[in-house]
Amino acid sequence: MHMQTHGPSTVRDEINLLIFFLPNLFASLGSYIFILLHTKKLIWIILIIADKGDYISPKYHLFSFLYSRLEGFYVDDALQGQGIYTYEDGGALHGTYIDGELNGPAQEFNPEGQLVFRGQYKDNIHYGMCWIYYTDGACVVGEVNEDGEMTGKSVSYVYPDGRTALYGSFVDGELIEARRATLTTQENSRPHFTVDPDSPVYCYDKSTSSCIAGHKLLPDPYESQRVYVGQSLISGAGEGLFTKIEAEANTVMAFYNGVRITHTEVDSRDWSLNGNTISLDEDTVIDVPEPFNLTENYCASLGHKANHSFTPNCKYDQYVHPRFGRIKCIRTIRAVEKDEELTVAYGYDHEPSGQSGPEAPEWYTKQLLEFQQRESGEDADETC
Repeated sequence: MHMQTHGPSTVRDEINLLIFFLPNLFASLGSYIFILLHTKKLIWIILIIADKGDYISPKYHLFSFLYSRLEGFYVDDALQGQGIYTYEDGGALHGTYIDGELNGPAQEFNPEGQLVFRGQYKDNIHYGMCWIYYTDGACVVGEVNEDGEMTGKSVSYVYPDGRTALYGSFVDGELIEARRATLTTQENSRPHFTVDPDSPVYCYDKSTSSCIAGHKLLPDPYESQRVYVGQSLISGAGEGLFTKIEAEANTVMAFYNGVRITHTEVDSRDWSLNGNTISLDEDTVIDVPEPFNLTENYCASLGHKANHSFTPNCKYDQYVHPRFGRIKCIRTIRAVEKDEELTVAYGYDHEPSGQSGPEAPEWYTKQLLEFQQRESGEDADETC
């Protein structure tokens, strides 16, 4: 995830055009004010409603224009103290301003209201100890460089549990090499990590269409604490994925990495070759082909071992992994018990256009029919 390291200085400069006019207008008019301001870049249309007798402080302004918004207190035409900049997509930056520049503590939120940045600014640039949060629950933390980038030899990636970490060298938030660590304490937003002296070295290892991983037998430190592979409890399913721990709903349990191929390639081959494929996006499919479906040949991620269920306890979700890049993960949708088998709904199309049945392999079609018959029987029993 790319994080903007500079504050909205350009917007601040354009808004200053408005600051010159508004205080006197607030003081002289008391009912409806309709203002039209035009520049080469933007047209501002501002409607201010002030009933007679209401007091509007000339020192506080809310500027609304085409897409973005900046709120705060101005002194001598410069924003001072706390300010909120709302981006055109609905995201927001809550920061501290000194003479119109971002200087001091700040937090940034995405359009859904999730925290994506926490730290400091200096002269409109990320400064000092900063936290960058991903929507999947993980984060990267460390001292940013002079350009406000998460680059250095003491940066950490922290997994969604808030404890398991990879500590080492990163460039602009991307893993170069790191060792397994544990986030032990935090003091004034400054984390303290204990690095495992026996840890292997983890490097950025994104797959290609022909290479699943450079370190195929290096387990993920987070995943290996949470799941193991065993004989599935589902008849005829072979191996399955089981949990080592109790876990609440919405917990990331495993990762689904594999070679990256196209939808065209998947659609053109037999179903027997697509047993471990999952769509990443409209362009890419992740696949764990033979012989990497066997853990003795590949165990860097285990998400492909989760079997299908029409009543699953997990779901597939997007994840930005420090080693593998953008992949899928397996996330619980309800609480699970220790040693419970983790299952997901494979999501085959049950009613594809131009076909009389599901676009799915034979085993799935058979299970679907059995499930529908059981559901129909239960509904009939309830009716009686």
